[in-house]
Amino acid sequence: MSAPTGPAEDTPALPVPLDPDRAHLEERGFRLSDRVRVVRNVLPPLIVLVVGVVEFLISRLPVPRQELWAHLLFYGLLGPAVTYFSVEWIAQGTRARERAERELRDLYGQLHASHAQLGAVQALMRDLTDAPDMGAVLEVAARGALRVTGAVHATLTVPGGLSASAGNEVGGLGGAAPTPAAYTLKVPVPGGGALALGFVQPPAETTEALAQALAAEVARGVEAVRQRTLDLMTLYSVDQSIRAERNMRRLLSRVTRTMAERAGAEARAVFLSDQDGVLRLEYAQDRQGEKPGGLPAPPFAQQVAQAGAPLTAADEGAAGVFPGARSVLGIPMRDEEGLVGVIVLGDARDRAFDDARVSLLALMAGQATLAVRNARAYLYSEELAISDERARIAREIHDGVAQSLAFAALKLDIVARQLHADPAKAEAEVRAATQLLREQIREVRRSIFALRPIDLERYGLLETVRRYVLDFGEQNNIRAQLNISGDVQLSPGDEAVVFRILQESLNNVAKHARAQEVKVTLHGGERVTLRVQDDGAGFDPATITGRVSSAGGLGLLQMRERVEARGGTYRVLSSPGHGTLVEAELPQG
Repeated sequence: MSAPTGPAEDTPALPVPLDPDRAHLEERGFRLSDRVRVVRNVLPPLIVLVVGVVEFLISRLPVPRQELWAHLLFYGLLGPAVTYFSVEWIAQGTRARERAERELRDLYGQLHASHAQLGAVQALMRDLTDAPDMGAVLEVAARGALRVTGAVHATLTVPGGLSASAGNEVGGLGGAAPTPAAYTLKVPVPGGGALALGFVQPPAETTEALAQALAAEVARGVEAVRQRTLDLMTLYSVDQSIRAERNMRRLLSRVTRTMAERAGAEARAVFLSDQDGVLRLEYAQDRQGEKPGGLPAPPFAQQVAQAGAPLTAADEGAAGVFPGARSVLGIPMRDEEGLVGVIVLGDARDRAFDDARVSLLALMAGQATLAVRNARAYLYSEELAISDERARIAREIHDGVAQSLAFAALKLDIVARQLHADPAKAEAEVRAATQLLREQIREVRRSIFALRPIDLERYGLLETVRRYVLDFGEQNNIRAQLNISGDVQLSPGDEAVVFRILQESLNNVAKHARAQEVKVTLHGGERVTLRVQDDGAGFDPATITGRVSSAGGLGLLQMRERVEARGGTYRVLSSPGHGTLVEAELPQG
């Protein structure tokens, strides 16, 4: 019989139960090989010796007939008896060896079954690790419990009403049916829930211990999925909270608050690299509240920036960042363009961040890096927009209001000279100058209204539109009607585009249309539709498509480009004498 192969150093030695007779014999040194050797080496000379002694004794008998009976007695009884007892002595050892071999085969079968169970448990652990969601974890665990324990049915339940079942089926093709279970074993799952197994035969104690071990593995798998789900929800929450945030301090406050909650930190700070590459404090908060920014970064933050990887520090290094802190964790904020900044979390406990999930915090820091880049780009674009707007206002004042005021000043000079020579003509010139000044006053008021900041983030799109349309009618002495219907759900960026289109359209009405009435409609469905219709003079869109309005510097072409960049459509319907309709559509966010 071949011995089982395997890594002997990895497999513990197992006790082999011995037969009592064999054990007794082995204690006396009578192994089977010893018996055979004794019989082979001792018995032949012993027989020769005995036969010689017996023949000598028989030859000394006085009566010849007594010699015959002595030979018969010796060779007919004593010889077979000696042979029988010798062979029986060898047979005892053979039977003991056979029993030992049977026990070894049984032990090998048990070991093979244990190895199979161990392989099934390892496969189950691997499948639990790879399961993408909670439902998959439960299904994998239920099927794995069948393979490992040999049960015919398994049901796994966890808190939250989630469960999964699996069963072995019997029957041929088209006639498969669940195998009935006569015995049930139920073990609790750590953390809540239970694993119920059905067996055809009563389960052994080892099976119950194995089921408990499986329940512990299931609990770990469920907890791992919950942790992954929580991580994804955290990342999604951070992404949603910072996606449209443009205020740098609010942005950093939201990100670091979430990171501090996940790491159990009580203090947090962000150091950003300025235009000169110097790390400076942008945002910080501890138990005493928020701290002013602008200070140079402490040595620990500099070390994190130079290492380009998360670092921890304790005692003096931690106190150099947050007064009273005993441990800190620093995470760099980097992208393909280089270092953006460093996020530091602190706590008054020793070794507070030994168990922190640094990989998750690094992902959140990466999100913050993108958000900081976007916020800086937005601030830079705002500066450019403000500069462009100032240049446009300067051109408008120079080309419009300034020239009109200069013309009015000339008329008033003429009036002064004609006041005594031709009073009637002087009065007419005064009226013309007065009318011109009133028009320029209205123009200045329109520009001021158009430039007035609107807090779209504070009030939301619908309330901002209501306020703006109402104020527009009052400021420009135009009847303004507003109709809002349907459900309007747009992203912050799309809301800004819709409001900008409304603002430009109404300012074009005030400046060019000479309208008495304007109707604004905002409808939400699969797409959000904005319509601005006036009863003014109208125009030919083909001739003035590139015209720039006085309100915000956007012509019809620029407005179209903004809407189409968001996946929407934009059109202008107008003709001289028949008013104008501006319509913009955007998909729901």
